[in-house]
Amino acid sequence: MAVKKNIGKQILLLFLIVAVFAVFNLSIYFVLTGRLANNFSDTSQAKMIDVSAYLPHNPDSDLVRIESSLKLNENLPVLDGAAALVPVYAAFVDAVYPEGSVTYEGGTFSDDNFYGENFAADSKMQYKNTVRGYEAIVDGTTDILFCAAPSAEQKKYAQDKGVELIYIPIGLEGFVFFVNENNPVNNLTTEQIRSIYSGEITNWKDVGGKNRVINPVSRLAGSGSQSAMDAFMKGQKIAGKSPLALTGGSIGFSFRYYMDGIVGNTSVKMLSLNGIFPSAENIQNGTYPVIAKFYAIYRADNTNENIPVLIDWILSEEGQQIIEETGYVRIQ
Repeated sequence: MAVKKNIGKQILLLFLIVAVFAVFNLSIYFVLTGRLANNFSDTSQAKMIDVSAYLPHNPDSDLVRIESSLKLNENLPVLDGAAALVPVYAAFVDAVYPEGSVTYEGGTFSDDNFYGENFAADSKMQYKNTVRGYEAIVDGTTDILFCAAPSAEQKKYAQDKGVELIYIPIGLEGFVFFVNENNPVNNLTTEQIRSIYSGEITNWKDVGGKNRVINPVSRLAGSGSQSAMDAFMKGQKIAGKSPLALTGGSIGFSFRYYMDGIVGNTSVKMLSLNGIFPSAENIQNGTYPVIAKFYAIYRADNTNENIPVLIDWILSEEGQQIIEETGYVRIQ
């Protein structure tokens, strides 16, 4: 009889242990894991574009292709740019430069190859992204850089080096904000977003959402999108985040085509601003409230005669067709 009682106690104790662990795990899920599942913070962090998918003169590349009236065969300007603009300037190379002008080596991520995408030293297409791209154009290792407007630090870097940069607008893009697809908020005003990032609004319920902390996610300092965000804030400082923000529902920012055409994360949605959705039509007609230009940038003292020739072609119907068909908005 005593043996049966002991077995019963052991079974009861085992059941209680299992129940305690089940309650603990459920608590962790509802308090933390379940919230983080809809956080999508990594979506708004720097994404490493697969450059190998956009290589010029490769029939398998995902590029817009046209029959160009311009063909360059010598004194080819070295082109570099931001991740979001790789499909654009790679298409320029494909249309205008001869085969053999680009040598892609790939690679792994390291201190020397920060983006894990190597091109040979003599390749006319390079990829250093925005931060290192601005350094390359100032230092003279790149001839034309395709990027959004520079940050204050990038302007200072050029000034300190005594370098004057020329900025030629070649296309338009919407600066967008996005949230998890399950977030009931579909529209914010520009002032609400500034209040969120300045720390004045900290809960989604204050802007028509659920009672949940807001996690405002920023980008790498000096990146094109972070520089655009700094300009968007109109002098207001981006506040530091509360430790609780990690468990909240995120809001992030980027450029429309980078989110929609390159990252392509279907678990997030772009927000309307002031009631206007960031469609290509609304960017073209100027009704979307935050429109950014992107530029072809070169040094004023660069003597390569093909730089103005190539930029004039980019601004022509053929170059603008590539920009539009890639997914951006033509400048005209």
